[in-house]
Amino acid sequence: MSEKYLLGIDLGTSGTKTVLFAQNGAAVASATVEYPMSQPRNGWAEQAPEDWWNAAVATLSRVIRDSGVDPEAIVGLGISGQMHGLVMLAENGEVLRPSIIWCDQRTGEECAEITALIGAGRLIEITANPALTGFTAGKIRWVQKHEPDVYARCRHILLPKDYLRYKLTGDFATEVSDASGMQLLDVPNRRWSAEVLDKLGINPDYLGKVYESPEVTGHIHAEAAALTGLSEKTLVVGGAGDNAAAAVGTGVVADGRAFTTIGTSGVVFAHTDQLAIDPLGRVHTFCCAVPGAWHVMGVTQAAGLSLKWFRDTFCHAEIDAAAAMDIDPYDLMNREAALSPIGANRLFYLPYLMGERTPHLDPDCRGVFFGLSAMHRKRDLIRAVMEGVSYSLKDCLNVLGEMGVTPAQMLATGGGGRSELWRQMLADVFGCPVCTTQSKEGPALGVAILAGVGTGLYPSVREACDRMIHTGVTQEPVAANQPAYAACYDQYRQLYPALKDAFKRLAQ
Repeated sequence: MSEKYLLGIDLGTSGTKTVLFAQNGAAVASATVEYPMSQPRNGWAEQAPEDWWNAAVATLSRVIRDSGVDPEAIVGLGISGQMHGLVMLAENGEVLRPSIIWCDQRTGEECAEITALIGAGRLIEITANPALTGFTAGKIRWVQKHEPDVYARCRHILLPKDYLRYKLTGDFATEVSDASGMQLLDVPNRRWSAEVLDKLGINPDYLGKVYESPEVTGHIHAEAAALTGLSEKTLVVGGAGDNAAAAVGTGVVADGRAFTTIGTSGVVFAHTDQLAIDPLGRVHTFCCAVPGAWHVMGVTQAAGLSLKWFRDTFCHAEIDAAAAMDIDPYDLMNREAALSPIGANRLFYLPYLMGERTPHLDPDCRGVFFGLSAMHRKRDLIRAVMEGVSYSLKDCLNVLGEMGVTPAQMLATGGGGRSELWRQMLADVFGCPVCTTQSKEGPALGVAILAGVGTGLYPSVREACDRMIHTGVTQEPVAANQPAYAACYDQYRQLYPALKDAFKRLAQ
């Protein structure tokens, strides 16, 4: 059995994707299963962990069946996942409540309490980030306060991807990149913070063991093997949070490398071998999937989500036409947006559908179309959404620049990264080349690479990336476009300060 294979599972917000890779990084088979997100109240967001598990079983089974690969040739498996989600289990492994996921904004009061208990400066020293509504610690505190009966039964606290690990292996474990987003990890020292756990009244026994991302955490147990068709010999590595996994999957594993992802959320992410923390807390510093290194990232809450919301709400004609043509509705939307000029005929969009992280740290701000006129057509609104997301990502890049991180080239990933129009916007707005990788699997490839390292196929993450990742097309900035985008960006930056107080009043 000479040829060996690696599996990557990517547990996203809209669905779970499983991809089987050959040892050289080529995708052999892929399957995706979608599931819903529940919003019981304005600003809340929950999902059922059981949906994630059912999607993982279905996609693993399909990939193994469709590939025809001997399960014993699949030597390693890595899991990537949406970060920050709270999964609470009883002693017997029963899920106690729906998972409160990353984009939920209910924990404003709890974040203020965490800041008061630990101290704003001390919290950033330990966890490298301020208390944010997206993070897991505030969610735990919310359950402690509002659902004490649930918390009393809780014996295990897991992140979304680590719930899949438990279901696959029986092990309660996590790894440093995803754990960094819980606000419970001592990020400089890559271990749980006894000080934070003590002050928040969280039993450290409820948390899994922390590993480095390429380390082996266990192997497939018999029940999971029977459900999925996997071999019990397949090793499972730590894996990574979605953005750390995307970094590995695009080769952003050394200083000077960066990527932008436009998925449900949007991220500008840069690798650093030296710990760098923004004292204002506008961007996140997390442990990265390369042992002993970190990454800095700015986050736009509703990047691809903004265009998906517009598609689902206003683009039924495009959806129907695309179905008849057997193409993606976004392809038709891209064509329409390309017919609108830079600036979308003086129409601006603020992508704050789920509040915002970088640079505003404001859970109360909301989406805005500004400058809407009777002359505007759907094409202008689509373009305004894409430009607004691009300007929000530029906000992220500017903060990294203040920290001395100025990438020479940007990789684009995520669903939005497949759009040639959107990549050109980013190149023009960022003022640097934007390229792609030949593989479109991003996080799934990233955690498969980590599995390749953990199982001994490759000696290090960087060497595995050099062997398994190949770059694709590059889009250079168009000099003639940059002044127009710069002027629009200046106007965009004036809108949030003008509306900040109005957002607060609206929230009340």
